[in-house]
Amino acid sequence: MKCCFRIPTTGAFGDPIDENPSGAMMEAGFKSVGLDWRYQLFRVPAAGLQEGLNGIRAMGFSGLNLTIPHKIAAVPYMDGLSESAALIGAINTIMIKDGKLYGENTDGKGFIIGLRENGISMSGKRIVILGAGGAARAISVECALAGAVQLTIINRTEAKGRELAELIAKKTSCAAEFVHWTEKVRIPSCDILVNATNIGLYPDESLPDIDYESIDQNMVVQDIITNPAYTPFLQKVDRLGAHTLDGQSMLVYQGALAVELWTGKKPDPEAMRKALKMLS
Repeated sequence: MKCCFRIPTTGAFGDPIDENPSGAMMEAGFKSVGLDWRYQLFRVPAAGLQEGLNGIRAMGFSGLNLTIPHKIAAVPYMDGLSESAALIGAINTIMIKDGKLYGENTDGKGFIIGLRENGISMSGKRIVILGAGGAARAISVECALAGAVQLTIINRTEAKGRELAELIAKKTSCAAEFVHWTEKVRIPSCDILVNATNIGLYPDESLPDIDYESIDQNMVVQDIITNPAYTPFLQKVDRLGAHTLDGQSMLVYQGALAVELWTGKKPDPEAMRKALKMLS
């Protein structure tokens, strides 16, 4: 009998993570390129991140994704970072080569591809981002590099929000400003508004605390939450007449990029999208 019974393993670390629908989607991506790989979710609290990363190295994982709260915290544990991940200061994807961990960030790239597939270019756009965590950093940097002319970062923690705005202004040609997130904060005039926080992630049914009267019908409003895809936030801005996009397009494309990084093969995004839809 000539056969290898060890199945290559990938997965994601996060806390919370039970609500994450990535497993079926990623395995559909592997299947679309003819690979019988596994993708497993692991609830790893912030205090257990270093031990978890040592574990994937020891067990010979073939790749790993990171979600809340690890995207920024994992950076110091990497043996190397891609150029874009170093600029962003956060990672969502880890490659393992010869026992070394290399960090990449596909979040922002997946966001840009998702918008492009919906006929939306970043060129000349004014963007408002709610949040300043790992996903917000990736989206902000990639929007700036893709041709956005103005980025506004709205965040409750002033130091984090101001630091991100300053990073964009110094490292890219895009203008950037910080707005402190206070009660019912008014959204500045913009082309695209992005909720890059975890507000609305199942089972949370709350809405971002913003002035909804400042939502313009000409705005594109995207939520990066994937479960549920049609969040209470999107439902509300839909009723206000704005054009809405859910987080599943970003999830599919950032996942497809991760599969390609791990396997060297381009998966079928439509197969991955179909697997997501079958869960709903």
